[in-house]
Amino acid sequence: MPILLEEQLNYPLPAMHKVRQSFARPRLDDIKAQIEQEITKKEIAGKIKPGAKVAVAVGSRGIKNLEKIVKEVIVQIKKLGGEPFIVSAMGSHGGGTPEGQREVLAAYGITEKNMGVEVVTSVDVTHIGKTSGGINVYFDSVALGADLVVPINRVKLHTDFVGEIQSGICKMLVIGLGNQVGCTSVHEADFDNFADILIEAAQMIMGRARVGFGVAILENAYDETAMIEAIPAERIVEREKELVKIAKSNMPTLMIPDIDVLIVEEIGKNISGSGFDPNILGKSFLLKKFVLPVPNIKRMVLFDVTDESHGNAVGVGIFDVITRKVRDKLDLPLMYANALAVKSPEGSKIPITAESEEEALRFAIQLARGADRDRLKIVKIKNTLELGIIEVSDALLDHVASHEKLTLVDPVS
Repeated sequence: MPILLEEQLNYPLPAMHKVRQSFARPRLDDIKAQIEQEITKKEIAGKIKPGAKVAVAVGSRGIKNLEKIVKEVIVQIKKLGGEPFIVSAMGSHGGGTPEGQREVLAAYGITEKNMGVEVVTSVDVTHIGKTSGGINVYFDSVALGADLVVPINRVKLHTDFVGEIQSGICKMLVIGLGNQVGCTSVHEADFDNFADILIEAAQMIMGRARVGFGVAILENAYDETAMIEAIPAERIVEREKELVKIAKSNMPTLMIPDIDVLIVEEIGKNISGSGFDPNILGKSFLLKKFVLPVPNIKRMVLFDVTDESHGNAVGVGIFDVITRKVRDKLDLPLMYANALAVKSPEGSKIPITAESEEEALRFAIQLARGADRDRLKIVKIKNTLELGIIEVSDALLDHVASHEKLTLVDPVS
């Protein structure tokens, strides 16, 4: 029995055209020099004592130049006499197992061979205490036993909550280094005041663990390294509040206000914790308000999941239609471990599945109530990190022509 009627299968789909979106582009070109400058600052270098065992915490996000950044931080710590090693800091990612987390790190080039130091992916934790609201706080036991802890993380808007502190050093201390136990515990908290809980929990951890400094990374709208800063522990909270504002100003947006069908080529853990960034698409099961301009999208289609996700396609549930290729890549135990830890099953639900990309698009068009089939507004993006070039259908060319930050790359003849 055919799923679509004959006339739904055979009408012509609109032509698609490449369009350039222009964003501000602050960019850090000499990463090694910047890291050397940051870590040799008096307030940072003074924290690294000769012979000190330094736990460098590295997470599971797809941070640009992560391998280069981590390696140079290690080089500088060694120059100052420290003895660094790497600890995984990714909460429930990698299935919450040592083997899974080692595999995730290796996918980013974070291996003992590449880094020249030991990589520890133990997920044992120590109970630190309870927040004022009764949330149990845990911290990685290996990191807790180190002479110094140095978390490295990107500061950006979070995908699930809004606040002065979002995704960054504090979140890595509380959730990343909390491993699956700590991640699960903290997600008992209400997202309405999640930022305040992160701050309180991070301060508890810094009062117990020997956190020396954090290395904050900011990226621009083109997924390039824009800024790297080493922040002494005593200033992490206040400085991170400032960095969140800078990160927000660097975020890309999708400059098409009304879309019948959005095609997303890929989602993945290396792109965002939720597979895609809700701050860009304006679609979320958890985020209650959006601080960036977001488009009105009737339906969304997903074509693929990145290999770096290892089948953890959390976020797939926000889409209306996926391809068979996506469904075949799903590692349900990994997804469920993540979903259970953050208490959000919605992102792991499996949408309508089509056998091909064209069928997926036709399904979505059929689902887009009120869409004019003769003037379909279709937009295609690679993912929510790479928005410099997008594709739009014929019906959106007038909008492109009138927008000062949009440029047609392949003019229609």
